[in-house]
Parts: sequence; structure tokens; C-alpha cells
Amino acid sequence: MDGTSPPGDLMRAAVVVGPGQMVVQNVPRPEPGPGQVRVRLEGCGVCASNLTPWAGPEWMSFPTEPGGLGHEGWGVVDAVGEGVSDLAIGDRVAALSYRSYAEYDVVDAAAAVRLPESLAGQPFPGEPLGCAMNIFARSDIRPGQTVAIVGAGFLGAVLTRLATHAGARVIAISRRAYSLDVARRMGAVETVEMGERWKVVEAVKLLTDERLCERVIEAVGKQEALDLATELTAERGRLIVAGYHQDGPRQVNMWLWNWRGLDVINAHERDPAVYADGVRAAIAAVEAGVIDPRALLTHAYPLERLDEALDATRDRPDGFLKALVTP
Repeated sequence: MDGTSPPGDLMRAAVVVGPGQMVVQNVPRPEPGPGQVRVRLEGCGVCASNLTPWAGPEWMSFPTEPGGLGHEGWGVVDAVGEGVSDLAIGDRVAALSYRSYAEYDVVDAAAAVRLPESLAGQPFPGEPLGCAMNIFARSDIRPGQTVAIVGAGFLGAVLTRLATHAGARVIAISRRAYSLDVARRMGAVETVEMGERWKVVEAVKLLTDERLCERVIEAVGKQEALDLATELTAERGRLIVAGYHQDGPRQVNMWLWNWRGLDVINAHERDPAVYADGVRAAIAAVEAGVIDPRALLTHAYPLERLDEALDATRDRPDGFLKALVTP
């Protein structure tokens, strides 16, 4: 397809038709129901949580619904359903919806957060930014604490900035030199290359006079990262699970959790109202200059190249942190 919008009541939407395979189809444009709005999308962030379904695990069904997997959209309200009074046509919003690899999506009005004029023209994938704000709130980070962040991708970079702004000393841990450079720009005072677990633990012990870290945020979503995060958490510290663990069960070192008296927080949210509050908090943080996500949005692709965006999110070429897809 040539990327031009189809005529009439159709729209372009990405459909994943098999493992690592997608097409863009002309499909009916959705109509908002009661309490919903339709958003003409300006873009959608690409999330690492897309990678497991993109790879085609046994539990995945194909084809996906049009626009499916896309959940980091933003755009302009262009139709309003019955009973909606707090949003109007023309409002620019971050949309907490789930079919945003498309030209349009519908969303409950309560899950569409109005963007202020100060953000006009700026890409704003609200869902991951709101997610970072909610994780930060659950982390209870305080001035003077040492915080290890395991995984320095987009989420880890935002959390590094938030923790630094809160007065914490951040140690960022990642496999990629580029991610560690970004973490330093976000305020990390120390960075450690992720390699053999015992070497990382020894490096962090050296940086903390053997005390380890009062707060550790695991932002990878893999068993090895969870194991490492456990070992980096100090006695009576807090281990925050922020990574999305979707590729099978996990084992935990309960002996160490018990012995050190750890608080363990699963920082994922499923309450749409809490998600929306996180997006509002992210908007306030951007307006206040606490975070500026623009430098972290490193790559942009048209909808027809969503497959390339997903592959880049998986392969993480040098200079890559986060991709956006635009209709």
C-alpha cells in the first residue's frame, strides 16, 4: 500500500498475520459507542511487550485484530459518543487504547487524557510515560537513597531521571553502551555493564561500600534480571518489579527475600483510572521540566514499516531506544 488514506468510511490498520509478518489493510473505521471517543491517531509508541506476540508463541492467535498490539497512541478526538461531556472534537489526547497501530481507534472517554497546549506538536506516547510515573510512585524513592535500575531502555531512562530528580543516587545497569550513555544523561552517577551476575554484584558492592541498594527497579522482564535485582537489594530494601514478565513462570530466591526482609512490589497496574492518573502525572512532569521524553524517542517509522519498528525494538541497533509508528 502507498500510505494514503482510503476513501469513505475505511481506514488503514496494521494486522499481524503470522510470526514476524504484518500487512496494512483497509478496514472499517470504528465508531464510538456510548461513553467513548474516536481518536484520529498521530502516532503510537512501540512497546517491548509486543515482541513476544510478534515472535508467535504457541498461545498467540493470528491474524490480530486491526491495529492490535498498539497501546501507546495519541492523537485528536474526531468523534464523540453519546454521554461524553468532558471531551470534544478537536481535543488532543493520549489514548489508553489497544488498537492504535492504525489511523483511528476508539477509547473510553475516561481513558483519553487531554494534552495541554504546551505539548502541541510534540509526540506523546502517554501509556509508557504514565507507566513510569506509576512505577516511580510505588517505588517510594527518597533523597539520599541509592537506587539501582536494572535495564536502561526507555522505561529505565525515564525512571533514572525521576529518581535523580527525587534526590537519589542512581546506578544504571545495562548490556548496551548506548543505553548507559543515555542513563548518564538522565542523571545516573554510576553505570555498570550487565554481564556475569556475580561481577555486577561485586561492582555494585564496591560502589556502595558493601551496603547494596535501598531500592532496586527491575525493568527488563527476564529471569536473569530478576535474579540480579534480588541480589542488589539491601537488607530491608525494596525490590520493584517493573519489567513485563510474559514469557513463562519465574522462580524467585525466597531464601534471600526472607533473609534480607525485602519488600517486593509488583508495579504493574491494571486499573484504567490509575493508568490515566499516571498519564496526568507524566504531563505535569513534562510541563515542569522534570522529564523531556523527546530525546528518548529515537526512531520513527510509517505504519507500513511497523515490522521494521518491531524488529528494531527486538534487535536494538546502536543509537536505538524507542520507536514510534505514524499513520
